[in-house]
Amino acid sequence: MTERTIDVVVFDIGGVLLDWSPTYLYADLIPDDQARTHFLTNVTTPAWNHKQDEGRPWAEAIEELTSLHPEHSEWIEAYDTGWLKMVKGVFEDTVAVLTDLQALGIPTYALTNFSGEKWGVAKDAFPILTHFDGEVVSGMEQTVKPDEKIYRILIDRYGLDPARTFYTDDMQYNVDGARTVGLDAELFSGATELRTQLRSRGISV
Repeated sequence: MTERTIDVVVFDIGGVLLDWSPTYLYADLIPDDQARTHFLTNVTTPAWNHKQDEGRPWAEAIEELTSLHPEHSEWIEAYDTGWLKMVKGVFEDTVAVLTDLQALGIPTYALTNFSGEKWGVAKDAFPILTHFDGEVVSGMEQTVKPDEKIYRILIDRYGLDPARTFYTDDMQYNVDGARTVGLDAELFSGATELRTQLRSRGISV
């Protein structure tokens, strides 16, 4: 039996627990592949969406972008009003890991880059997101991963020992950011690998 080296498990959300992609919404709204790719790359850019993760209100974001691209006003507004259609659902195999951890009495937390407004929408739609022992959401904190500050908010708010706190994220730069503050962090590449990572740290799931 491997000696347990961690006491707490922290989950990223998008790409780990939620299957989120703007393409799920815009495949119907913009059937032409080239036009859709252009819109999502050059109009509703990842950088624009990231500002909402940093705390910018959606109403402000839509108004600003519509003023720049009035010809796309309906598509731009849909990014807000149709946001939930961008979530295909939860990754059931990751949910199973989370549920197994909770059954063992292991405290679990969420640490996510997420609009504060949409976080509430997501929790209403996917109740599993309400089952954490605590959460740190970038849009509410107005700081995003991989900034060191957001990891320290997690550690300080919940009194965690970084060295005994395991964090999983599907973006390497966020994993690297977690490691800079002493968290035991690994890249998420699927639920099977996550179980292997946890077992190597003494948690049998």
